[in-house]
Amino acid sequence: MEEFHSYQPFQLENGQVLPDIRVGYHTFGSLNAAGDNVVWICHALTANSDVIRWWPGMVGEHRYVDPEKHFIVCANIIGSCYGSSGPLSENKATGAPYFSSFPMITIRDMVKAHILLRKFLGINRIHLLMGGSMGGYQALEWALMEPKIIQDLFLIATSAAESAWGIAVHASQRLSIEADPTWMDRHADAGNKGLQAARGIGILTYRNYAIMKEKQTDPDTEKLDNYRAASYISYQGNKLSRRFNAYSYWLLTKSMDSHHIARNRGGDLKKVLASITQRTLIVGITSDILCPLTEQEFLANHIPNSKLISIDSLYGHDGFMVETERIGHSLKEWMEKLV
Repeated sequence: MEEFHSYQPFQLENGQVLPDIRVGYHTFGSLNAAGDNVVWICHALTANSDVIRWWPGMVGEHRYVDPEKHFIVCANIIGSCYGSSGPLSENKATGAPYFSSFPMITIRDMVKAHILLRKFLGINRIHLLMGGSMGGYQALEWALMEPKIIQDLFLIATSAAESAWGIAVHASQRLSIEADPTWMDRHADAGNKGLQAARGIGILTYRNYAIMKEKQTDPDTEKLDNYRAASYISYQGNKLSRRFNAYSYWLLTKSMDSHHIARNRGGDLKKVLASITQRTLIVGITSDILCPLTEQEFLANHIPNSKLISIDSLYGHDGFMVETERIGHSLKEWMEKLV
């Protein structure tokens, strides 16, 4: 991972100012002479900038986004714990980590940091901007913030504004974190047990009834305890708590709650979507209960130059990570038709 450090004050959408920011990022491949082969990937909630590692079916040599052809960039979002400024960063005013005092950030703040990195890397044109879930939130905002820079958009399992359902899920996850007696302690592991519970809630929305029943039903009908489904949820919670941070998780769910591309743009989602000029491919997962297909249909109905593809999958919201062959093939076909 590389690091970009901006020493200039960074004003957030809420008016607060960070004295400087750091952005962790990865690049793969090389920028061509024409500068027109950039694919910028915006990551989701708990991912990081090492996109080849967490999206190997989509990105990598001989894959749909290929470093032999493309200059691939992925930046860690601010507020996260994977190299960019966030709750574990040092507060220069105190000489200690921010922890809970790190200011609230929005999706637009994340994109503003991406734009600083874009300029630092000498990128004047992004051939394809893509993202799934929360990554799609960033891509939509960026297309509106720099319409002349972004050529094509690829949006997966995402929406124009956070839904009441999504906000309710996030509020439940934060309640889980806040119920941890160590929450707000000034150390990196504060809220760790709460984070495990929050992840369990998240898993229920990333998947769905059908896939949980198929994959996690116990064959032993005599059991009275220690069910496979319960073990699976515990495993997922423990796994996340070993690699992520409760302060960042709490903060980033707040960022998702505030996602609304019509905020300070007139308030009408349909009109704002109608102003998007980029050619746009939209993919939805039929079994997604967190960001249902209706959200992608809304995007496709109001973004003028867009195409919607629905993927029939049992994997729910996580289908955008699992169904890479079908999604990648759809992207390849769409891009070839644009040439």
